[in-house]
Amino acid sequence: MLGRSLREVSAALKQGQITPTELCQKCLSLIKKTKFLNAYITVSEEVALKQAEESEKRYKNGQSLGDLDGIPIAVKDNFSTSGIETTCASNMLKGYIPPYNATVVQKLLDQGALLMGKTNLDEFAMGSGSTDGVFGPVKNPWSYSKQYREKRKQNPHSENEDSDWLITGGSSGALAGPDPRDSTTVHEPINKPFMLPSLADVSKLCIGIPKEYLVPELSSEVQSLWSKAADLFESEGAKVIEVSLPHTSYSIVCYHVLCTSEVASNMARFDGLQYGHRCDIDVSTEAMYAATRREGFNDVVRGRILSGNFFLLKENYENYFVKAQKVRRLIANDFVNAFNSGVDVLLTPTTLSEAVPYLEFIKEDNRTRSAQDDIFTQAVNMAGLPAVSIPVALSNQGLPIGLQFIGRAFCDQQLLTVAKWFEKQVQFPVIQLQELMDDCSAVLENEKLASVSLKQ
Repeated sequence: MLGRSLREVSAALKQGQITPTELCQKCLSLIKKTKFLNAYITVSEEVALKQAEESEKRYKNGQSLGDLDGIPIAVKDNFSTSGIETTCASNMLKGYIPPYNATVVQKLLDQGALLMGKTNLDEFAMGSGSTDGVFGPVKNPWSYSKQYREKRKQNPHSENEDSDWLITGGSSGALAGPDPRDSTTVHEPINKPFMLPSLADVSKLCIGIPKEYLVPELSSEVQSLWSKAADLFESEGAKVIEVSLPHTSYSIVCYHVLCTSEVASNMARFDGLQYGHRCDIDVSTEAMYAATRREGFNDVVRGRILSGNFFLLKENYENYFVKAQKVRRLIANDFVNAFNSGVDVLLTPTTLSEAVPYLEFIKEDNRTRSAQDDIFTQAVNMAGLPAVSIPVALSNQGLPIGLQFIGRAFCDQQLLTVAKWFEKQVQFPVIQLQELMDDCSAVLENEKLASVSLKQ
């Protein structure tokens, strides 16, 4: 059952091929087997099994809540979950148990989903590698895949094969799919329905290729796959045109000013008084504030708070925050102009290259890495548009490479329908979990043997 699509699992539950409890237990077993990936901060086993029991009763009584009833889910640990610790991967919130569910969590639970636990991330979701959380970095499962490890064996220049694992991307690395990194994109409500039931309908599409995304740092493999994807649409009769998004290059700087300003304002509430961490210093209220925030936040979070407060100073507000808002409008207008030219969906790279080893990733600081890795995805956030990243093929190193589709505002269904069609065409080789288990067991056994020999 593991490895099947959500639709297939839902159908199996409805047909009685598997019960919610059996499915839940299989997922819990898999979570335990992959503990070394450090994907989960909290595993809510008791809660999930109780929810599975309730789901099973509904199925027996013919009262299923819908397609998600009995489906296991995991939630990033910066979404509030009632009665379950929510840490944001920070010392500031260690031990914090919210009294309520985030809206998105409540909606899933209302449909009968089973909450397996809370997943790892960069502290307060500030990062692009899922490496800066207080619970440690998340390991990319592709690091242990048969495809990648075979390629590594063929490379005479590879160093320590067992420890040179890959990052997942971030900040939602523990929830990332087959794409080597994840881009945090904005998804607006679906507006006008758009269906693409047959290949013939692809010929009605106009695909835009932003020329500004062809940057010197883009790897040749990503560039080649991007070009082949455009050719695929063209071969099916779609119109493929080059478009211009001239203010894209300013999106990273614009984001830095606006995001850090929001961080500074929003995180002022973490002061040690109401909830979360509180230091032992009681010399004065000011000293307690300062020590609490110093102990509770890591360097990345503190750096963004400091930057944001600088941009929001009275003497800087107009020159930084207001100006960034104006640039944001220019970025959004670029997309409006592109879509007004007749383009239905934009096709771009997701990242500059495939996932990189952790030891290479941490050679650069968080801010530098975020600026590099978010270059293709940040403008979408500035414009408030829906976007989705689809894995296309494996690189020469046996790692996933993804491409990004960007849709019109409020046209999520159109975007997802096009992306679904594309996904079917490329037939991406999804990682085999059994291979992952076998490979990792061998690696861990080798590490144990090496440790024993060193002690002797």
